[in-house]
Amino acid sequence: MPKTTGPRFVAETLRAYGVTHVFFVPQMLLETLTSMEGMGIRRVMTHGEKAAAYMADGYARASGKPGVCMAQHVGGSNLAAGLKDAYLASSPVIAMTGGPAPLARHRHAYQELEDFTQFEHTTKFNAHVDHIARLPDMLRQAFREATTGAPGPVHLQIGGHHAESVMTEADIELIVEDPFRQVPPFRPAADNSLVMEAVSLLDAAERPVIVAGGGVAWSGAQAEVVALAEKLQIPVATSLNAKGTILDTHPLAVGVVGTYSRACANRTVGESDLVFYIGSHTGGQVTARWQVPRPGKPVIHLDIDAREMGRNYPAKVALLGDARTVLRQMLAVAVAGGAAKRAPWLAKVRGFVEEWRASVAANVNSDAVPMRPERVCREITRALPEGGVLVCDTGHSGIWAGSMVDFTKPGQRLIRCAGSLGWGFPGALGVKCALPDSAVICFTGDGGFYYHLAELETAARYGINLVVVVNNNGALNQEIPHFDKAYGGDPDERGREMWGFTDVNFKKVAESLGCVGMRVEKPAELPGALKQALAVRRPVVIDAVTDHRAFSQKTWTGA
Repeated sequence: MPKTTGPRFVAETLRAYGVTHVFFVPQMLLETLTSMEGMGIRRVMTHGEKAAAYMADGYARASGKPGVCMAQHVGGSNLAAGLKDAYLASSPVIAMTGGPAPLARHRHAYQELEDFTQFEHTTKFNAHVDHIARLPDMLRQAFREATTGAPGPVHLQIGGHHAESVMTEADIELIVEDPFRQVPPFRPAADNSLVMEAVSLLDAAERPVIVAGGGVAWSGAQAEVVALAEKLQIPVATSLNAKGTILDTHPLAVGVVGTYSRACANRTVGESDLVFYIGSHTGGQVTARWQVPRPGKPVIHLDIDAREMGRNYPAKVALLGDARTVLRQMLAVAVAGGAAKRAPWLAKVRGFVEEWRASVAANVNSDAVPMRPERVCREITRALPEGGVLVCDTGHSGIWAGSMVDFTKPGQRLIRCAGSLGWGFPGALGVKCALPDSAVICFTGDGGFYYHLAELETAARYGINLVVVVNNNGALNQEIPHFDKAYGGDPDERGREMWGFTDVNFKKVAESLGCVGMRVEKPAELPGALKQALAVRRPVVIDAVTDHRAFSQKTWTGA
């Protein structure tokens, strides 16, 4: 075997696994970065470790390939915090940091802090690499752990602030395990007898509903979900992670279910007599804190992770396997029909959808100034092209994007923050790096945008030409009702200092950091701004000035 250095070996391994971008804050594995010259790997230096983790996460969710981020030891804690969203979203991110050198431990080495355990709760695999001889097997293990089963982030702490422990030469062999370049590496099938049982239960149900979760997106099983729904005539709701599985114009589509939801989706799941969860954790958000459906509802659960089956709803049938593979098994044995038997149910569900659309129509079509966010979402719906990706933050951004944006063209999808406000913008930068030829629109509030505003300079420096639509209401406006309530009603907005911001023109901020800026204050200006933004081939910020007293509908729980 030829001799090589540890950092050079890391670079060659990443290239061999098909990694195209590395997101980092200097200085970690410096020779790894310099060795990437000519390897086709873009080195994206960010303004913070959390942003690097978020970009790697967005890259991973968009491409299905592990996203890679790095930080020297002193930035490790920030990187650990940045992996929380990837962990919550089951996203395959590989993080590498420096760590305490054995001879310097407990001696007050400069910037030293033992942060290894901080990664325990934000990764599915956390390991030390203290010798160059362990690089080959630990890097392979990192790719295996990140991609297998339910994917997730992993962390390798390499000894030394900048990974000095591997900055030596050795005879080490590069072995690439091809299946682990991308999610899913394997597509296990379910037990055939259980597949038959599940199909029989669905066929017998009078009011069944399918709930597609994030596992559908990771498996690439969107077409199979729609095919089974059409064959058996079953309405389809989705989690936020699976929005885009079925077009919102499809007669069986009822929208996003749970907390950030459409009332029609919650009513459909709530009034069903059987719920078929596909690739879903059945967590608090997709079930409106386990109220939709109520405990005791019969459930079929398909998941690649056996630990999830029955976690929150005991399953009548548990199907262990890859979503696409198992759905194809079900399609092979399912008999078309059910339209006549389920006609009353389907009519009722369509009524739920029509009633919900009527309830939001005034705000969706509002010409009010300041603008309603529902109207902003209407224009995003119309502007997003086929194959376009909408990336959103959490909070009101997630509610508006999940409930008010319609996907009407093939290939459109939502990639959303799993819980860390501020993820949306850097996450969208990672998405755009993974999908340079696709339209990417980031929808975030000013509160979320402030977190990583400096990454506008990163976008300009690297020419990452996404479009950021800032729902600028000068506030963390989702918090306003809570402060109003705490004050016993607050017509004079006495709580403003705890939820309000000063008036900032993000058009000027964007321009000062090298991006294109636009400011929109009237709804009629939005279509032209979005059209121009998607055409200029530069990073663009659209500052959409909206009403800070525009709140989302209360979540329907049937209570």
